[in-house]
Amino acid sequence: MTRKRIQIKKIDNISSRQVTFSKRRKGLFKKAQELSTLCDADIALIVFSATSKLFEYASSSMQQVIERRDRHSAMHRLDRPSIELQIESDSNDILRKKVEEKSRELGQLNGEDLQGLTLQDLQKLEEHLKRGLTNVSKVKDEKVMQEISTLKRKGEELMVENQRLKQVPSLIHVHRQSSESIISNSSNLPEDGGSDTSLKLGLVNFNHHLKLCVGMP
Repeated sequence: MTRKRIQIKKIDNISSRQVTFSKRRKGLFKKAQELSTLCDADIALIVFSATSKLFEYASSSMQQVIERRDRHSAMHRLDRPSIELQIESDSNDILRKKVEEKSRELGQLNGEDLQGLTLQDLQKLEEHLKRGLTNVSKVKDEKVMQEISTLKRKGEELMVENQRLKQVPSLIHVHRQSSESIISNSSNLPEDGGSDTSLKLGLVNFNHHLKLCVGMP
């Protein structure tokens, strides 16, 4: 009669759980002892029960096994920097290869190092150069149009300024004629201090107003 396989799950019955723990613990320690004897292995087991009771087994000394384990962990931590350096070195190799590849592609775009390329590679390179030339021509045309637009705007501004400057002599001539007319009329007036002062003030205000209109300092 075959033995029924026990389902591995937590035993709900406390008494059955304690009995199973005791049996399995003894079996575990026995297997550890056999493994140590047969294979000359250094083994240490630490078990806490559900009631926090400690059970332990060591093939030699529990303290010695723990110290040996700590020394092994420390050596493993010391080995980590070398692993990180190896990873960094591999990354640098990858980057260096990429830089060399891009440098070679740039040289080929300049017409260098073309001997080892196949016909298909040369055709791809030619298409790449045509696309690049098209983009360059497009950007150049945009720059030229911008320069033309800027020059046109500056030309219009200069024409407006030129027209304004052409009007200055005629305004000055009108200003002179008006001043002479006022002076001539003032000579025919009777000698009166108040009238002369008013006339001079009026002349000054007129000259100032005319300068503002003409744009003279």
